[in-house]
Amino acid sequence: MFNKKKKEKEELYDWRSQWTPKHIVSLIILCIFTVIFIFPFYWIITGAFKDQAAALSIPPQWWPAKPTMANWINLSKQPLVRWTFNSFFIAISTTFLVCLTSALAGYVLAKKRFPGRKLIFWLLIGAMALPKQVIMVPLFTILTKLHWIDTYKSLILPAVGWPFGIFLMKQFSETIPSELIEAAKIDGCSELRIFRNIVLPIVKPGVAALAIFTFISSWNDYFMQLILIRSKTMQTLPLGIATMQLEFTTDYGLMMTGAALASIPMIIIFLIFQKSFTQGITIGAVKG
Repeated sequence: MFNKKKKEKEELYDWRSQWTPKHIVSLIILCIFTVIFIFPFYWIITGAFKDQAAALSIPPQWWPAKPTMANWINLSKQPLVRWTFNSFFIAISTTFLVCLTSALAGYVLAKKRFPGRKLIFWLLIGAMALPKQVIMVPLFTILTKLHWIDTYKSLILPAVGWPFGIFLMKQFSETIPSELIEAAKIDGCSELRIFRNIVLPIVKPGVAALAIFTFISSWNDYFMQLILIRSKTMQTLPLGIATMQLEFTTDYGLMMTGAALASIPMIIIFLIFQKSFTQGITIGAVKG
């Protein structure tokens, strides 16, 4: 009984000892940054239930005084189903192809020895520094000659060879023991079987992190979608919502409603794969 009380006092003491001034200051700073990062999303959600007068009121209404569903009703009159399908099809297809090709290329660059391997890797590093605006003109010319403008292929295939994805997967593939691969070869495993049964399970956290990065990047790729999409039936959700600004002038309540709707899939994807994402980033930071 005495030992039990002593143990409880020690645990209470340890808990209190953690609240040092440094710990309290760090906690306060983290709370401030949390509020700063969450506030834009809060403002979009509340703005979705404001009319035009409330959205432009000064001082601003931090909470809708008279919540309205008019913005959601006006938004429902748009071809949301088609826009949402296009966004999901493009984002999911791009994510699958990027993860597959990046995992293959990363494994080859990390574990295979061939002439020009280092040169290819440094070219990829250099390509990571190039913004999309630099390659947009030659890319648009190529896609025009291939007659791919205003098609799914123009938004999916150019994103497949993502240098960052290859770089990330190469860093993860470096952690694979070479002895494990050699043992599999001695047992008669083919390269495809080694990649499927040995490499992929080990680099799975990296693939999960890359999948989230790719999905969000493809979903929000407004710049490429604006240039390569011509017809209304091919518009994605972010692009379709942006075009409403021209049709309905500048209805800020309607724009915030569309932004709130477009952000929901990304939030759901992140919450579902949050554990894998955190694990992948942590392993990459430690071993990469």
